[in-house]
Formats: sequence, structure tokens, C-alpha cells
Amino acid sequence: MSDGIARAAVGPDELSALKALGLEGARTREVKVSCADLADRLDASTQTASRRLQALDGADYVEREHVSDGQWVSITDAGERALKSEYEDYRRIFEERAALDLRGTVTSGMGEGRHYISLSGYMAQFRDRLGYEPFPGTLNVALSERTRRQRSALDSVDAVPIDGWEGEDRTYGPATCYPTTVETTDGATYEGAHIIVPDRTHHDEDQIEVIAPDKLRDELGLEDGDEVLAHVDGR
Repeated sequence: MSDGIARAAVGPDELSALKALGLEGARTREVKVSCADLADRLDASTQTASRRLQALDGADYVEREHVSDGQWVSITDAGERALKSEYEDYRRIFEERAALDLRGTVTSGMGEGRHYISLSGYMAQFRDRLGYEPFPGTLNVALSERTRRQRSALDSVDAVPIDGWEGEDRTYGPATCYPTTVETTDGATYEGAHIIVPDRTHHDEDQIEVIAPDKLRDELGLEDGDEVLAHVDGR
């Protein structure tokens, strides 16, 4: 079964089963599980509980070892990320100005970021307002489908404005920068970066661009297709 097909089978019902496993301690260790016990916790039939476990296994959210009286189950890194995503959703519901996590995969840009970031009218403002000169280029991140719906929440986060300015031959538009920490699936982090959102951009809501004093691809060992999380502090 392909990864895309497997992950498509994981919905709210399967995530509730994953949550139940997490509450039993499966995030940090193997736990003994029977489909009958899991069914009781989910208020479902034994067959339904079994199907949900199979779906989680097929999506690589859990690892299972069958034994005569049940199975040993542990939550994988992918499963933990799914639970964290659910957790962040609830934080946005119950916490005022909660932090925003934007998830996606690294992708190659069109090369425009290198040109515009290096322009003197922007660079002077970066030095003054962000406190650094960005590496000449942006880290482009294609947002996951779920995260795209959350991108609009950037409007409620404290930001640093970058003013438009006039060059010799044209006018350059304003942009907005959001303080960001970039995190990889291996747990490596880079603090002090910014998501930059030009008022006029060729990108749609499916992507973000991140600037930093250093080349983020090198600092975090990133290649196209790698998953990253851009954590934007809601304060």
C-alpha cells in the first residue's frame, strides 16, 4: 500500500484510537493492547477497533507485534507528529493567541528570493528591524493540505513590517515578517528566522518563504522533499 493511500485512510476515528494508545503510554514505550479493550475505550465494536489499528499501522503511525493474547503497540515518530498536530489545533481553540505551527516540505523556489532580499532598500530594513542581514535566498516550504487552512492565522500574530520603497526604475512593494523557529523531523531547530510574506507575491497560499542570517538548507541539512515545521510564536 502506498504512503498516500495509507495516510488517506487515517481520519478522526483513527486519530481517536491513536489518542487512546497515547493515553496508555504508547508514545514512550510498547504497551499491551487487545482489540476488545481498545473497543471498550472507543465505544466501538472489536472489528472496528481492529480496523482502526490496521489503518494506523498502514499509515506508519504505529508499530505492532502480535502475540497469542493481543499485541504490543508503540507510536512511531509519524504518529507522534499527528498527535502534536491535533494538540496544536486544540491550543488554537482554547488559548488566546496560541502559537502557530505550519508544516510542509522543502521545495525549490524560482530564484526570485535571492534577488529581492539582496536589494538595498530591503536589506537596510532587515538590518534595522530584524537585526540581521538575511542569507541571499529563501527556504521555500510547500505547506501540507491541513496546514494551508491555518496559514491565514498569521494575520493575528505579531509581525515586523517591511516598507515598500522606490528604486531607480520601479517601485518595490512592502512585506511582512513573522518571527519563526524552523524544526526538522529529526528534532534539529533553527531560531531567529522569519517567514516573509510580500504584499505582492507569485506564491499562493500553498507556500511560505523563510529568511534567516544563514543558509537554512545547510544549517539544518535539508533537501527538497524533507519535512519541516515553522513555529510562529503567537505572542
